[in-house]
Amino acid sequence: MSSKGVGASFIPELFRVGLYKPTQGRLVRQATFIAIALTVAFGCFSLSAGPLGGEGEAISVGVPLAIWLLLCWVAFRVVNVPRFADFLISVESELEKVVWPGRKQVTQSTIVVIATMLFLGLFLFVVDQVWRILFSWIHFIEYL
Repeated sequence: MSSKGVGASFIPELFRVGLYKPTQGRLVRQATFIAIALTVAFGCFSLSAGPLGGEGEAISVGVPLAIWLLLCWVAFRVVNVPRFADFLISVESELEKVVWPGRKQVTQSTIVVIATMLFLGLFLFVVDQVWRILFSWIHFIEYL
């Protein structure tokens, strides 16, 4: 499959208005669009505050806003490209199969992880002190 075919099929997709399989994968598509839009918004804010900060208000606000609107439209169309939309639909169907743990199981797992990390940190501290004392004993380092 050539890259020319992929790019050529994406350009007409940018100018479509309809949704691809509108009733399937809505939640994942919306979340993906919001993530892309927020990422672009942070980039546009950085553009406004950085390189365009010294320009007039019309340019420092208008240009990033126009870029954000354009890229939001591109993001909206990207999540409706049939190939990508089918991927997102399958992601949502797989997420529906996940058995999410209950509150009790999450609490128990969190306690186990925290206790393990504390034990591991204490163990590594003791090993570090032993090596420090050993190296200072053979005058490899000065122990404070």
